[in-house]
Amino acid sequence: MAVITFNDILSSDFLTTVSDFSLTDMIIAIGLSFALGLFILFIYKKSFTGVMYSSGFGLSLVAMSMITAMIILAIGSNIILSLGMVGALSIVRFRSAVKDPMDIAYLFWAISVGIVLGAGLIPLAVFGTAFIGIIIYVFSIRKPKDKPYILIVDCASEETEEKVDSVLKGAVKKHLVRSKTVSESGIELTVEVRLRDMESSFVNKVSGLDGVNRAVLVSYNGEYMT
Repeated sequence: MAVITFNDILSSDFLTTVSDFSLTDMIIAIGLSFALGLFILFIYKKSFTGVMYSSGFGLSLVAMSMITAMIILAIGSNIILSLGMVGALSIVRFRSAVKDPMDIAYLFWAISVGIVLGAGLIPLAVFGTAFIGIIIYVFSIRKPKDKPYILIVDCASEETEEKVDSVLKGAVKKHLVRSKTVSESGIELTVEVRLRDMESSFVNKVSGLDGVNRAVLVSYNGEYMT
């Protein structure tokens, strides 16, 4: 039985040996990564709840799945490429800020699809992507019925503040003061409210109170106002 020595491992023939993969394999991997990337983009659009949709980020999901599949095909066929890719990725720093935690999940999803397809595990990539997409879509369409809103009111005095509180008690299901700012010009209240049957006419009553300079109602998802 032949024993492989350290010199044999470092020989140029071993390092430059490229495993055979046909043109058909490359077309299938890249083509499926493109199709699954489009599916990920579709789910991202349907479940997007941010302030402004970024077409660039959506396109990057498709590109990332294809690029990752191509990289896995390359590094799986040549040891030199695999070692070089590890070194290159160790010094890469991504500076783009991710505002929504779900964006990280989509990025990782696209990368995982490329890795699995590059490794040749096509059934896992197809059925896994379909299952994940269905789960995300189902949970995204189940929007909460009791949607929170933020009411911002500029009051001239404490008496006006009490009047605003009285109106809210009879007009909304629930309200909670989130912040209160007192200055020389008056009092600014930030109140989280839960509407009754999406009825927002109480804002007109609040703004019509004596001493109320301004009343603004905005939707709120817990992270940002829209």
